Amino acid sequence: MKELRFRCWVDDEGEKFFGPGPAQLLAYIDEEGSLAKAAKKMNMSYKKAWDLVSTLNAKGSEPYVISQKGGQKGGGAELTQKGKDVLKAYQNLIYQISTVISADEELIKLL
Repeated sequence: MKELRFRCWVDDEGEKFFGPGPAQLLAYIDEEGSLAKAAKKMNMSYKKAWDLVSTLNAKGSEPYVISQKGGQKGGGAELTQKGKDVLKAYQNLIYQISTVISADEELIKLL
């Protein structure tokens, strides 16, 4: 069965900056309260997840994630309000694009 697929990325000076992977990582951080747990859910190394969050925080207009080092309760990570807003806006964009694509299946019929 043929299906129309898409991937939506935000580029920054010709390089991928934000898309499905970073959005999923932010969603898992929000859900788990931990970068390590979010990385594990994505089958991603902690280092790669840390690097991704560092890039997002550095290139975004404001940091998206804040982290606390371990202590009596252990460390953790959480989305800033900016991170929550970016994630919500991206998820809304993906929903809108999905709705348009599923509503117009003419191309699939022609193939």
